[in-house]
Amino acid sequence: MKIVICGAGLVGSAIASHLSEEHNDVTVVDASQENIQRLTDQVDVHGVVGVASHPDRLAEAGVGDAELLIAVTDSDEINMVACQVSHTIFNTPVKIARIRSQAYLNPLYGDLYAPDDMPIDHIISPEREVSAAVSNQLRVPGAFDVKDMCDGKMSLVGVLLTDDSPIRDVSLRHLTNLFPDLLITVLAIIRDGKVVIPRSGNESMQTGDRVYFVCDATHLHRAMASFGHEEPEARSVVIAGGGSIGQMLAREIGSNFENTAVQIIELHASRARTLAEELQNTGIINGDALDSAILREAGVHNTETFVSVTEDDEVNILSALLAKRTGAKHAVALVNIPGFIPLVGTLGVDAVINPSQITVSSILEHVRRGRIRDVHPVIEDLGEVLEAEALPSSLLVGKSLRLAKIPKGIAVGGVLRDGRVIAARGDTVIESGDTVVIFAARGKITQVEKLLSVRLDIF
Repeated sequence: MKIVICGAGLVGSAIASHLSEEHNDVTVVDASQENIQRLTDQVDVHGVVGVASHPDRLAEAGVGDAELLIAVTDSDEINMVACQVSHTIFNTPVKIARIRSQAYLNPLYGDLYAPDDMPIDHIISPEREVSAAVSNQLRVPGAFDVKDMCDGKMSLVGVLLTDDSPIRDVSLRHLTNLFPDLLITVLAIIRDGKVVIPRSGNESMQTGDRVYFVCDATHLHRAMASFGHEEPEARSVVIAGGGSIGQMLAREIGSNFENTAVQIIELHASRARTLAEELQNTGIINGDALDSAILREAGVHNTETFVSVTEDDEVNILSALLAKRTGAKHAVALVNIPGFIPLVGTLGVDAVINPSQITVSSILEHVRRGRIRDVHPVIEDLGEVLEAEALPSSLLVGKSLRLAKIPKGIAVGGVLRDGRVIAARGDTVIESGDTVVIFAARGKITQVEKLLSVRLDIF
């Protein structure tokens, strides 16, 4: 499969790495020789140096033979023109663009993206995706990662195991016996930066483990309680940063959360005035989120959740830590730099939102074809959770999971059959047509392909 990616930044590089691992022919175009050199040294992809919207650069990248163009440069305009050029000159079948400016995304101008005008098949808005991710965190404050699967019938959740957890040091087999009617399956345990996939049932969870589990969505609160997290949905939120993400999050809370008080701390006075005019039901405070007096003025000492989404990773991390020290029950920090992510949790921040990972997840959802319906990379990009349809030819179908010879690095978490959620157990038998939620550690995609008898191709 021939794919051209415009942009070799964090998102472009991550997508290139994923798609290259799946044996696609990937070429990346970027104006920076340094970015291209770094990427081609690390990943099996081709590189072209130049402006990604220029026809000669796209031609050199082979877009004329490509089935998919993914435009994720730092410029909305370059992304949009790259899609236009690929469509008009090279007839590229499918084009995906990352667009950040909300001016381009105003529903009033939706006709702009019609096939005869600006031919973009799928638009990815990082700000909207991040806002949605933070919104999920507010609904399940005790989790560091939350994702709806199977049209909302299942929940994928990541939780940190603490000393207070009632199931600490309890074997997973015993956990099932303790809660026999709780439809929950532990997919993976991340310990010391490595993935542990339960296989025998004798594995136990330890303090500091980051645990990913799948459960029936109606059992989510009971599942969280079993891990020692019974925090209610947030009713008071303080947002540090009144940029696009902060503003969008405030609107999201106002529209979808009842009786939730919201305050925004914004550093720049002009932006604070604009927010005050546009967000009538949100308190706006002009000040520095690293100022303890400003935090107290915003009521952080009494708030349930503090969310820091400024454009500076260091400010987000430090303000989240300061908010916790001030009295906030939960703190969420937006972190762009991948190297910071493993450190943040150890410092006391409850959840990390990584825009690059969220954007990659959104793009992968669009580029998978056919039987693969959803993709969600787990924290630190150590693996993916896939939602897939079980075909009659799949090696999983017709035999119990205990006898299915599932390769190491892969785990089945749950099954959706006729609208009913079935927790994956050793005696679970998957039938053709079932929707299956599967965890695959990084580098195990080819084994998943064999297991499902379906190539993870594009469209």
